[in-house]
Amino acid sequence: MHDVDSIARPADALVSAWFRGRRYIDDRDRGDISDLLYALLRHHARIGWWLARHGRDGEPRNRLLAWLALDQEKSFGGGTWGGMTRDQVSGLFNGREAAPSVLSDHERALLVKLQGCPINHPAMPEEVRVECPPWALDQLRRRFHDSFEHEMAALLTVPPLDLRVNPLKSTREATLEALQALGLPAMPSPMAPYGIRVNRRVSLARLPMLKSGEVEIQDEGSQLVAVLVDARPGERVVDFCAGAGGKTLAIAAQMANKGHVIACDVLDRRLKRAAERFRRAGLHNIETRALASETDRWVKRHKGSYDRVLVDAPCSGTGTWRRNPDARWRPLGPGLDTLLPLQASILASAARLVKPGGRLVYATCSMLAEENEEQVAAFLAAHPAFRVVTLREAAPQLTGSAHPDYLSLTPARHDTDGFFAAAMQREAAPPPGEAPAPE
Repeated sequence: MHDVDSIARPADALVSAWFRGRRYIDDRDRGDISDLLYALLRHHARIGWWLARHGRDGEPRNRLLAWLALDQEKSFGGGTWGGMTRDQVSGLFNGREAAPSVLSDHERALLVKLQGCPINHPAMPEEVRVECPPWALDQLRRRFHDSFEHEMAALLTVPPLDLRVNPLKSTREATLEALQALGLPAMPSPMAPYGIRVNRRVSLARLPMLKSGEVEIQDEGSQLVAVLVDARPGERVVDFCAGAGGKTLAIAAQMANKGHVIACDVLDRRLKRAAERFRRAGLHNIETRALASETDRWVKRHKGSYDRVLVDAPCSGTGTWRRNPDARWRPLGPGLDTLLPLQASILASAARLVKPGGRLVYATCSMLAEENEEQVAAFLAAHPAFRVVTLREAAPQLTGSAHPDYLSLTPARHDTDGFFAAAMQREAAPPPGEAPAPE
């Protein structure tokens, strides 16, 4: 917990590094430790409220003691701990072997005050009860209105493990059988055509199909963004903000290894890691290209050359909070004041790559209208050569979206991460002699 508080890296990366240095810890204990850490992160605001109520600071040991003492029965995202007596906690904090040091009198007094208190107290402000950071409160309330608390509660649940089958190496049916043979409760994802859902904590070391490239870990919502891109075999496609390459993999597999996919990013080290994933998946139609910025000269040189361009823009990540609960309180990237103009610039620059009749898809893992619908509206107003391709037209199989024209997913409505994606088309070139619309 000290590392999560003090080191500017995502919690999942810190946990992985911590376990790599302690290979003697078995899978069961690793799972229990991870569950406990993530429970503390999901209850960060509420635990802090209780500690402040009793004049204590939020240092990690105090948070752990509060979590063990508070009654979690009616908690959003609760766990298997909680409601312990002072003597029960003292038995854990005995100072022997790997156990924490013995409790102080001050800590014993805190346990007595908190024992049996509900984690959710009527006096808590709503934003504390639903674990919403101040910087996102107004935007999320405007987005969800009367459903605000319901949606925020869903963001506090433990997400399932979603997998995407690589159709070049296996089928969903064969992979389901293999997972069920391992004793895992695997089922087809409700919406994604190659998706599989496992509603149980799983040691990834138990999944040989991950190492062979037969499956990739990918939230169902992310898989549906690739469905909306709808890349066809033989086409030329750009994933403009490819990152670790998850959507690139889905798009290239969609194309049956035919055609040409370019995975771009401004961080070359991420592209190098992605390239290893591409090789493991058996995909040979992907080229990686590091860009100096969104306005790299390469974009100008390849203007109007691509059938499909995906812009998975950097964003606030509000849709990923159930997987990354630490991101609520310790954003590691730029704030909205920086993100909004950056998103607009990236979208406008990437749009230059789309050929007449080609498709541009703008996507985020955010649930804020400022990063989603409002960005698309501003882009269309400034670029009349593009029009919206409605969800019904672009991917009629994707039903139940929270928006009539765009793909809009939330954990409460779809049991996916929060995702947004809008498809747009550059209109075909005008007839000879007719001037093109200005951009």
